[in-house]
Amino acid sequence: MRRRAGLLVKVMACIWAAAGACAAQAAVSVQVLDSAGQVVPNAVVYAEPAAAVPAPAKPPRQVEIEQKNKTFIPLVTVVQAGTPILFPNHDNIRHHVYSFSPAKTFELKLYSGVPGSPVVFDKAGTVVLGCNIHDEMVAYVQVVNTPYFGVTDRSGTVRLDGLGNGRYTLKAWYFTMGPNQAAVQQPLEVQGDGKTAIKLNVKAVPL
Repeated sequence: MRRRAGLLVKVMACIWAAAGACAAQAAVSVQVLDSAGQVVPNAVVYAEPAAAVPAPAKPPRQVEIEQKNKTFIPLVTVVQAGTPILFPNHDNIRHHVYSFSPAKTFELKLYSGVPGSPVVFDKAGTVVLGCNIHDEMVAYVQVVNTPYFGVTDRSGTVRLDGLGNGRYTLKAWYFTMGPNQAAVQQPLEVQGDGKTAIKLNVKAVPL
């Protein structure tokens, strides 16, 4: 009987500990504004934890950037370093996808359909994508060293989930800033769910 009681106490302690871990995770809603105070869709937002708040290890999942109607979809993608990206071609013509960016240099020479394997983006930085056949095709991949990231929606807002309480550096980057311009940053203190805003010295491009 005592053994069963002890086991029950241990089980309940584990449940309470798990509940406490879940409760410690927070979500922060971030709105990005341009120099005129207008909302900025398609902005990359990410939070880098301070040394005292280690980021949990999350295995990266594969992401897709498709080619359709001679356009990369989506225009802006953000991934954690080590993420594989697949480039399916859904057009009835061949494309030649490439990047000369220092963060990731690669070529997928003229092809149709789905490439045999994805491209792994293993270094933080901005990657500009192009097509060697269609100069009007451009897209951007921001590779970050944190699992807390997202791209703003039409309201210029993104929700960062799974944050532990503590201090972070909040960063935002917009594709018109160019690949060599550093992300704008500001301190972020997380104590439960919250909202914040960050302003960029850019003019938002309408969707």
